[in-house]
Amino acid sequence: MAVSSPEPASLYSPNPGRLVVGLALRFGIGVGLLCVLWMVGLQLTGNNGFGPKQLLAQLLVPMVAVASQWMLRRTVKPSKPGLGRSLGVGVLTVLLAAVVSAVGTLALAAGAGPTAVARHRAEVKEIVQAQQRLADKGTLTAAQRAQQLQKVDGLTVGDMASSNFLQVLVLGLVLAVPAGIFLRE
Repeated sequence: MAVSSPEPASLYSPNPGRLVVGLALRFGIGVGLLCVLWMVGLQLTGNNGFGPKQLLAQLLVPMVAVASQWMLRRTVKPSKPGLGRSLGVGVLTVLLAAVVSAVGTLALAAGAGPTAVARHRAEVKEIVQAQQRLADKGTLTAAQRAQQLQKVDGLTVGDMASSNFLQVLVLGLVLAVPAGIFLRE
């Protein structure tokens, strides 16, 4: 009696929907956690964890989105992933990273306390004032200048989290969309 052996797992054709979601979860949550760890590291080393230096970690998001698209392409070889799946895995990776990063901003603000948020607000105010000094006198009225400073004074943790979400999302999509189109075949 002959025992039939199943084909190796690598020859099974994976469910395309599950593959897209699985890759996006793995890559998106992973890079989102890296962004959060970077912010925490900045905060622990005495830097502003909410400030412009967080961009250094956010630059990883578009690269990781492209990596998820590349992995999808390699996984479905010899067939092609198609435009929908390729764009889907990239966009979902970026979206998950943005959500994780924004939630991390909220958690860091809660952990670091109001002093760290006030310090961030003061740094943003310094930046806005420097930009106002460099701007042409005719571009902004005194009322507009005062309104900008008033917005900075009213900056909340929710504003910081939504800003973080939008930064990661836009930065990631700038590279993920063209890469998805390119890697569809």
